[in-house]
Parts: sequence; structure tokens; C-alpha cells
Amino acid sequence: MKAVFILLDSLNRNALKSYSEKSSISTPNFKRFEERCVTFDNHYVGSLPCIPARRDIHTGRINFLHRSWGPLEPFDDSFPEILKNNEIYSHIITDHHHYFADGGATYHQRYSSWELVRGQAIDRWKAEVNPNTEFFQSAYHKVQLHRKNYMINRQYMINEEDYCTPQVFSAAKDFLNKNKDEDSWLLQIECFDPHEPFHAPKRFRNSYPTNYEGPILDWPIYDRVKETADEISEIRANYAALVTMVDEYFGRLLDYFDEYNLWEDTAIIVTTDHGFLLGEHDWWAKLRMPIYNEIAHIPLMVYHPEFASQAGSRRSALTQTIDIMPTILDMFNLAPPKDVIGKSLLQILKCDHKLRDSLIFGYFGASCNVTDGEHTYFCYPENMTADGLFEYTLMPTRMTSRFSIEELVGATLSNPFSFTKGLQLLKVSPRVSDNGKPIDVQGMSFEDTESQLFNVLKDPKQELPLKDEAIVNYLLKEMHKNLKQADAPEEIYSRFNMKI
Repeated sequence: MKAVFILLDSLNRNALKSYSEKSSISTPNFKRFEERCVTFDNHYVGSLPCIPARRDIHTGRINFLHRSWGPLEPFDDSFPEILKNNEIYSHIITDHHHYFADGGATYHQRYSSWELVRGQAIDRWKAEVNPNTEFFQSAYHKVQLHRKNYMINRQYMINEEDYCTPQVFSAAKDFLNKNKDEDSWLLQIECFDPHEPFHAPKRFRNSYPTNYEGPILDWPIYDRVKETADEISEIRANYAALVTMVDEYFGRLLDYFDEYNLWEDTAIIVTTDHGFLLGEHDWWAKLRMPIYNEIAHIPLMVYHPEFASQAGSRRSALTQTIDIMPTILDMFNLAPPKDVIGKSLLQILKCDHKLRDSLIFGYFGASCNVTDGEHTYFCYPENMTADGLFEYTLMPTRMTSRFSIEELVGATLSNPFSFTKGLQLLKVSPRVSDNGKPIDVQGMSFEDTESQLFNVLKDPKQELPLKDEAIVNYLLKEMHKNLKQADAPEEIYSRFNMKI
């Protein structure tokens, strides 16, 4: 068995014609893949954002209930390491610079080998002691002048082959040239695109003209929409160009599969870690606002040679990111560890059927969201302070820094959780704002923290909040089941006014 796992970042499913025929973005190769694969229509995120999502993918477990952004822990199971330990080669090619920051440093080492493409976003790549700040101030919109590393990196991306996505797929081709005739391997192709910055070569950008005439504006700030109509159009056009570039390079991989008929013995999984708001609900990006469908409801497309007869079919089963790990293990005839709560999707490839009644997703310290595929409930605490909230870890690092000495001074040891293999963990108070409220990974506060119910089948854009106590109570019971399954900390139950 051989498999290619393609993980993109911040892909809004509505950008793909496979999920939204109304999309104005050109994605012919995703459409082409749709004709070969099984497309999942009810796939959701788990823990958010980028690195917490990857911890879910590696471990097959929800982790946002126990801590914020952080590394794989010593007790975590990891699918590429399990493959490696069972003589199945695992290789990752990525430009995701977060893997090489403090909060993601234990992921890439789980693979048999790894390859990093440098220069994406704020990767600390090129050394310029005294960068040309005067040029940056004139060339870039003022809202993104704080992205100094990006402005430096961009100077070195002159030709298309200098961009990160082309380099990632070029390295993937090199891997396939060397290894396509071997057996028992997994290749993870991981593109940071279409995550911001939305910087694509001109030939892609020229397909999406706007009336904007200002300086470079391709990195929306995680905030409410305050831009002019032309600025909004410019940001969306830059995102569209980036998605189209990803589509083209994905298409080159499909060409390679066609040329060497890898369809006979090689699986492909395509998904993303989460979506992205492009002005919907009057918000940009993710993190601070409720986790609307544009963020939570994500694409998943799977081709498996044993189920090639299912080409072009779709599945309605309720699935989420934690299912990727046991699915990949199942592809290689490996059983998941006992701590895994995700479910293999292979039998769903054969025939659509119910996998679960509900699932939960969220950010640490914010709402716990629950959906059954028909209704979604954003469940926020009545009191959004961080009183009684803790992070549990043996790896005290966050996004780009270690926990401070002050934070660790007050740490105590917790009792083991069901998945920590008998280990006690550090129990640490989370970071908070000046008024004692939890803050996200970038230090910003959560906004619009009102519990809301939506019928996501009748109202997928979530524009019409419902008042239905019976449905809310039902979803709260489902949320409780999921908390139990994840062995949530005791304080999570009291935070949401639930009995343990």
C-alpha cells in the first residue's frame, strides 16, 4: 500500500466548485479529482487553529479541551511514527514554518524523513539586519506593516519556481520519481497555502482583476471588516489567485498519477486544517469570532484504489479531522491505539453509513461547539473569564515561545487523564487579558461570545439564529457525551454548567 496525504491550510470549502458551484474561483483540478474520489459533504474541524488541528490529525484525539497551541506531547500517539515503527516509510514535505517554532517542534521528527521549504509567510528565513523599512512603508498597506519577515521573504520570490507551493510539489515529484515503484510508504504533501499572505504569481493574480490601486494588500488582519469595498475585493482576489495556484500544482500531481498509473496502488487524501472567513459575518480570518461554517465545515476528498468503483460518489456521514489518523493506519492494516477516538473512514468509502451522532470542535478557552450535521450550537460560558481554567502539558511551549517563568511558578501536577499513559501533567493557568478573560494564540480577545443555535442544513450561511430549547438541550447532551469520550478536565463541565 502507498498513500499521498495532501494537507492544505485555511481552505474555505466554498472556494471549490466541488462544494460550491457558485464559486467564481477556478479550481478545475479539484473538480477533476472529484470525478475519481469519494467526496465527504459533512466533514468538520476538531481543535483549532493550525497546530492544534495537526495534533488532532496525528493523534486521532480532540485536544482543545486540555490545552492551547502546543507540540505533540510525550504520551501522544502519532500516525507517521506508528507507520515508521511498523516499517512503513513516512515522509513529509512542507513549507509550514510553525513546525520549526517552539509550539510545533515535535511534529516533523515523527516521520521517517522530512523536508522543509523555507520562506513562507513570517518564516525567519533571510537575515537582513537593517531591512529597507522606507521601501516597505511605501510598498505595503499600513495594516500589514508589522509583518516584517514576510516583507523580507517576498523580495526573494521573483520567479514562480521561487514560491513555496511550486517548491513543495516539485519536491513531491522528486520523492515519487525515486520511490513510486517501492511499496509501503506515506507521502505527506503539506502546503501552507492558501493561508495568508495571499501572495501568488502574476499569471494567477491577473485572472482576478479589481479596481484597487493602493499598496500591497494581501494579509487581512484577524478583525472585523473595516476595509473599503475595493480593499475587500483586493483581498478576496488575492485569496482566489492563491487557491487557483494550489489547484494547478495539485493538477500536476494528478498528471503524474495518470502518467505512471499510480491510481492502481496509491491512495490520495485531500483536506485542510480549517477554513477561513473572507468577510462573511463581517469578520476576517479565524480565532476571535464564533467558528462559523466557513471555518468549521471543511473539504475532505479521498481516493482509494480498492474503492475505485465509487468514483464521483459523495458521503453524508458526519466526520472530522480526528478520523484522518485511524483512516491512514487502516489503509496500512494497522489498528489504532486504544486512546484514539477518531474512526476509520474506509468502510464509508465502500458504503455511506452513520459514523457518529455528533461531534465537538473549538479553540481552547472559547466556546465548545457541537453539531449533529443538521444543527450547530455555539456554546459559550456564561462567564467568559478564565477563572478555574487550566492548561495541561508536559511541553510548556506555545506558538512561538515558551511558557514564562511566572506562569510556571504557580503550576501544580494534575491527576493522569485516560490518554496520558499514567502520567501526571503540569496544570498551568492560561494566558489572560487585562480583564481576566482568555486570549487566543496571538494574544487577542474572543468576541461575539453569545451562545447561538443554527440549522446548518436549511441555513448553511448561519444568518438566522434559532430559539429552540429542546434542540439546545439535545445538543448539550450530545456535547456531554463527547466531553466524556475526550476525558475533558473537570473544570470544563462546570465552565459550561454541566454535571460531570
